[in-house]
Amino acid sequence: MFTGIVQAIGQITRANPHGDGLRLAVAAGDLDLGDVNTGDSIAVAGCCLTVVAADGQTLSFDVSAETLRCTAGLDAGARVNLEKALRLCDRLGGHLVSGHVDGVGTVAQVKSLDSADSSRVLEVDAPAELARFIAAKGSIAVDGASLTVNEVHGCRFAVNLIPHTLAATTLGELARGTQVNLEIDLVARYIERLVAGRLSRSRSAARPR
Repeated sequence: MFTGIVQAIGQITRANPHGDGLRLAVAAGDLDLGDVNTGDSIAVAGCCLTVVAADGQTLSFDVSAETLRCTAGLDAGARVNLEKALRLCDRLGGHLVSGHVDGVGTVAQVKSLDSADSSRVLEVDAPAELARFIAAKGSIAVDGASLTVNEVHGCRFAVNLIPHTLAATTLGELARGTQVNLEIDLVARYIERLVAGRLSRSRSAARPR
């Protein structure tokens, strides 16, 4: 489990075929690896991956074909947001993020705001099956960064990126057409499941016998 508060920017230095997927080597940048061991979970561009080897500031991860199918940006040379797993004693600065990417969105537009602090508005087109879970003032993880949704219009949502977020994450590098990993709010997913089950039971009870 994670919070969506990016702790460092790393870079994928190798992405070699391994089984039906890839083995990634990630230079971890400024991430403190003093308490990171083999078997630990790290969010890499929003995707929860298990450390299979560590060599200095380089971490290795195995990525399955299924993970590659539903994510983007896990390519050699890519810069990636990194976050270590949440401890129960940590502050929850963002929102609860599982690291299980729900789908890939596409950047529709990046606009600079007319403000003194150089903030930007990021607009993303989400897959239709995920858009219904995205609500204004709700939370969403984009490439592992916890963000608050400002507006939703159909399948497109908008978020504000403040200068700190632009500097501390890879979101400042996004451009129109870039694909990003999306994880919807964990609470929204469970509410949908509960409501769907209740509606199904109501329909069953209403059928003539």
